[in-house]
Amino acid sequence: MVTNDDGITAPGIRALIEAVRDLGDLVVIAPDKPQSGMGHAITLNSTLRIHAIQDVEGITEYSCSGTPADCVKIAIGRFLPRKPDLCVSGINHGSNSSINVIYSGTMSAAVEGCIEGIPSVGFSLCDHSLEADFSNAKRVVQKVSKKILENGLPQGTCLNVNIPKVPAEELKGIKVCRQANAIWEETFDERTDPSGRKYYWLTGYFKNLDDGKDTDEWALSQGYVSVVPVGIDFTAHRFINELQSWNLK
Repeated sequence: MVTNDDGITAPGIRALIEAVRDLGDLVVIAPDKPQSGMGHAITLNSTLRIHAIQDVEGITEYSCSGTPADCVKIAIGRFLPRKPDLCVSGINHGSNSSINVIYSGTMSAAVEGCIEGIPSVGFSLCDHSLEADFSNAKRVVQKVSKKILENGLPQGTCLNVNIPKVPAEELKGIKVCRQANAIWEETFDERTDPSGRKYYWLTGYFKNLDDGKDTDEWALSQGYVSVVPVGIDFTAHRFINELQSWNLK
């Protein structure tokens, strides 16, 4: 299964389809419009609409009015004859490294596949341009996807793969990493609309708080592809014993 958060017409998903088309039978279900930053949102209070797109060279494609997580849910619940052997999401236009994994629709689609017990991976290229060169990314997609199909992934674990924006000759390789400790320093610009009413526009900048050389941010800065295993268990296991000492009974 192929999906994304930038929408079914985005260049990134076209590159992803091209990269994995020889690995098996593909079904593409992706949002009908950009859904970046939607995180793991799902549609509860409105309808979901699916539009079948004419098969192109044997590939079945559907556009979905919902979120990336919706796409995975409805694909499995309604449109696939069985659970797929692999769920690939992307190729995202822009990084989903570090804390961005929390907000990412691309990674939430992969996480939803993981919840369903499907080996899943999200791919992102650190380039927001619609004219981005996906040649490096496609080679990474092929290599990682083949390895997942060969080896599988542990239950409750998916992969977050980010590809730096560098020429092919400067791509140094692939690093398995941990997620860097980073935040967004955010502000809300106050503006006024033509009717005189105030509104707010989220702005800010990314701040890496981690100087470790084993992180995704370090790998990307050095010209490596970063691969971070992502778990769906949010429990802070190291804090359980201390929390129990609070005697909350």
